[in-house]
Amino acid sequence: MNWILKLPFFVALMGLGALAMLVPAAHGAVVEDFVAMRVFFYGFILFSILTLVVGLATAGYAPLNVARSQLIGLLSAFTVLPLIFAVPFYEAVGNTRFLDAWFEMVSSFTTTGATLYDTYGRLTPSLHLWRALVGWLGGLLVWVTAVSIFAPMNLGGFEVRATTNIGNGAGGGLSQIARIADPSERLVRYTLSLAPLYLGLTFLLWLGLVITGEVPYVALCHAMSTLATSGISPINGLYYAAPRFWGELLIFGFFIFAFSRLTFSRGLIGEGGQGLRRDPEFRTALVLIGLVTAVLFLRHFVGAADRQTIVTLQQTAAAFWGTLFTVTSFLTTTGFESHYWGGATRWSGLQTPGLFLAGMALIGGGVATTAGGVKLLRIYALFRHSEREQERLLHPSSVGGGGREARRIRKQGAYISWVFFMLFALSIAAVMTLMSLTGVQFETSMVLAVSALSTTGPLASVAAEYPIAYSGIPDPAKIILAAAMVLGRLETLAIIALLNPEIWRR
Repeated sequence: MNWILKLPFFVALMGLGALAMLVPAAHGAVVEDFVAMRVFFYGFILFSILTLVVGLATAGYAPLNVARSQLIGLLSAFTVLPLIFAVPFYEAVGNTRFLDAWFEMVSSFTTTGATLYDTYGRLTPSLHLWRALVGWLGGLLVWVTAVSIFAPMNLGGFEVRATTNIGNGAGGGLSQIARIADPSERLVRYTLSLAPLYLGLTFLLWLGLVITGEVPYVALCHAMSTLATSGISPINGLYYAAPRFWGELLIFGFFIFAFSRLTFSRGLIGEGGQGLRRDPEFRTALVLIGLVTAVLFLRHFVGAADRQTIVTLQQTAAAFWGTLFTVTSFLTTTGFESHYWGGATRWSGLQTPGLFLAGMALIGGGVATTAGGVKLLRIYALFRHSEREQERLLHPSSVGGGGREARRIRKQGAYISWVFFMLFALSIAAVMTLMSLTGVQFETSMVLAVSALSTTGPLASVAAEYPIAYSGIPDPAKIILAAAMVLGRLETLAIIALLNPEIWRR
């Protein structure tokens, strides 16, 4: 067991990825999809042997710089592992290219959920299960690495409340732990703490969806996609889901785990004294959902009044629920569209502007969750800073209260949040420019850049005037989008910390 703990982070992830191939192999055997069964079982054997060889070659390896080793391992996970995941997927599909299979696995593992295979029946149930499973594993990796790698290094949103510099440790006890504890032991400890909870929540949601009448295989894919916020669905979303309202209500309840890390990691990173009701991320999410839902909902009523359309109570309730669910789904960067989302457009005559959903996806969910985007804590820091600046305009001699932590969030936290927001905006501009050079239209490149960097793949079908198909973009644009997905998942500050010259000094 000790030699397993000494394996490099990436090698351990290779072994887990190879082991995961047994799931679609077993599913293929049950549903008599023997092609998928054979391909994924052979993939398990091949990559298990490869993992064993690499593990024996690197056993006992001691990195000179722990932070550098962890960041490189995480970057390698999101760039190299999709190549491994794509091999059995490519062989099982048959009539596809390896580039498309690789793009699909990058999209799944980064919990983006953008798919090139949107034609019904193109993929077998076992392949859809593999897509959802890869996205689920990517979500679990984000949970574990957020508290074991990003938190001690003040990255991934933790820099807003940090007392030391980015990439240099969290100060106090966390920085001491980062210097003394073995990185493998810390990863194993947090994995053993979070993986059972992650698995248990997925099982509860799957069981609830099955009870409400969903097909077990579809329910499992939707449950894994909800916890991972990947939005992967074997039936192209929830519109054709059997449970309708009750299934959406269950999924809606599990969106809370994408709003705040306190819902699942309370006490793991020294934040046990703060309740969920006092969590700024959770309260910010409630305010944003309430405001956007009210604006969109009342907008349809204005349109109905202009057309003098009579709206029943049932239509009103359905339109409200469809708006509330869809807005919440895109704020968590899941991208599920409610079955009742388009109901209001039929009696109001107004199309819902996708810009609202794109804005929600850009904001994203909570720090150390599977959601992407700028993150709620950074938005909260910018809001508190602007609030304080307005107070100083009215009362220049006033003293801001709230304690030491509130002052730190309003000053240093707001400063680094604004830096990250600018880097995020520059990343969108860079991706748009590169995609425009490949021949993609301006509006299309803008929507795809936002969907990739915010890890919200389904945004492409609702944000533009007409739905955008990922299969219709050129190959260079697919490579650019895949790189943008990895950048959006790791965040720009982590890449900058990896490029810091101090981290490469002995």
